[in-house]
Amino acid sequence: QVQLVESGGGLVQAGGSLTLSCVASGSVRSTNDMGWYRRAPGNQRGLVATITRPGSTNYADSVKGRFTISRDNAKNTLYLQMNSLKPEDTAVYYCYSDRILSDTGRYYYNYWGQGTQVTVSS
Repeated sequence: QVQLVESGGGLVQAGGSLTLSCVASGSVRSTNDMGWYRRAPGNQRGLVATITRPGSTNYADSVKGRFTISRDNAKNTLYLQMNSLKPEDTAVYYCYSDRILSDTGRYYYNYWGQGTQVTVSS
């Protein structure tokens, strides 16, 4: 069973830092484009950052200069380094991949993790 498993969320004071990780597990051969999205209370899920397999990145304006997305393709792992956190960054953060290839040769499309909570106190 292919899974995207996030970790690294928690409670942090404003101005602090957190690093989120997302591991594609369950006999995964490779992942294509990946990204981080977030849903704040009362809001819809929105883009935080994306990264292609070769490493091209894209960021929401609200996080540019503060967050850095990266990946380790050999480990099928995605990261989000979050610095200078603000209370408005409080949300559930979700990992996403548009295509995952399993060891069996099966493709999984538009795959989401379960999310990890990030809470920034003022």
